[in-house]
Amino acid sequence: MQRIMDLKTLIYRAKSWLKHQLTARNTGGHGIHSPYLFEWVRMVLHDENAYYAWDKIEEVRTKMLGDERELEFVDYGSGRENGDNGQVKMRRVCDIARVSLAKRKYAQMLARLVNWLGESDLNIVELGTSLGVTTAYLAAMNSRNKVVTCEGCPAVAEIAKANWKELGISNIDCVVGEITAANLRLAIARLRGGVDVAFIDANHTYAGARTYFNVLADKVHEKSVIVVDDIHYNQDMEKAWEEICADERVTSAMDLYQMGLVFFDKHYWKRNYKIRL
Repeated sequence: MQRIMDLKTLIYRAKSWLKHQLTARNTGGHGIHSPYLFEWVRMVLHDENAYYAWDKIEEVRTKMLGDERELEFVDYGSGRENGDNGQVKMRRVCDIARVSLAKRKYAQMLARLVNWLGESDLNIVELGTSLGVTTAYLAAMNSRNKVVTCEGCPAVAEIAKANWKELGISNIDCVVGEITAANLRLAIARLRGGVDVAFIDANHTYAGARTYFNVLADKVHEKSVIVVDDIHYNQDMEKAWEEICADERVTSAMDLYQMGLVFFDKHYWKRNYKIRL
């Protein structure tokens, strides 16, 4: 049954990807009517500048992809329908890295987003720490930014913490345990003020994505950005993404296929964009 479900999922994703390629813009900002979002496309999506910390973070990624240690892995966020979420299984670190780490171009896009939003003192929330590579990108842009990241698996969280220590990054607060709405609220309470940037990469289900968005959206301001990963992971995630885009609090949305971004500035007309990278 699981093989059939996996095949159906692969076919669905292939159709979804093709649809995105046929309908998305391949743009450097042309056709984006909002000056704010035009600048975002130019300075975040298409900026090719590299930063000094990135090479070290990519060295950690490479190390994780070659790490054959086995650990007790608790998975709350696979989005599977067979009821095994939350069970403990033995997994190799390299296998976790292969399927869970954000690709380099997207992780670096998130880093540029943080850099573009402000010089320092940003409040950043991440749901789904994994091995801490994307977290490092979010935190390394400025040590005065505060990152609170949530991870369901204790063993994975310990490896992430070791990676941050190796990189010399100290502005990350890791919250370990199942990422429920109540626990997310407690994590956000560790920040002073609202949420400036949030990256949702946990519990790839309709209920999970909608719950996380609703909790975070209560803490944003007009310059905040919420990023949702794997918005075309399955039909449930696409449904959640469509409803997030339609939410009255959201003014604009960017569908990059792998992930989507929503904005909250009321000065701009409500508009959803699809962009092909």
